[in-house]
Amino acid sequence: MYFFLLSAHSAFRWLVLLSVLYGIYRGFRGWFGKRSFTRTDNATRHITATICHIQLLIGYVLYFNSPLIQYFRLHFDEARKQFDLLFFGMIHIILMSVAIVLITIGSSASKRMHSDRNKFKTMTIWFFLALLILLSAIPWPFSPLANRPYFRSF
Repeated sequence: MYFFLLSAHSAFRWLVLLSVLYGIYRGFRGWFGKRSFTRTDNATRHITATICHIQLLIGYVLYFNSPLIQYFRLHFDEARKQFDLLFFGMIHIILMSVAIVLITIGSSASKRMHSDRNKFKTMTIWFFLALLILLSAIPWPFSPLANRPYFRSF
């Protein structure tokens, strides 16, 4: 089950990034183009938040089933000195949780706005802030924090 979760989490990150980027694109387009907040915009907002929540759920299940994290928890004093273990044991999960909270706030707040411009503006700002955190907390192959391949397979 662990390797399936790892592969699913790795593959699903691309869907998260694409949906957040698309949400930001729709938000900028509507905000600066003075457009109406359509059903498509609302669906984009909702689907992006849903995709992010699914990824977070997969990540939490993976976190509590990971042998790396088990080692981190059992040998905390020693493991926190190794940045790779510290990254996955604490930094990654905290930053990703914060990013998903920001997406949730942006989605929920934009839904409650009365004007279309404010809906777009709220969604864009919150999604953009979340995107910055997401991009910094993903273990890219080139990342100095912790690096992993673009796609983890079985």
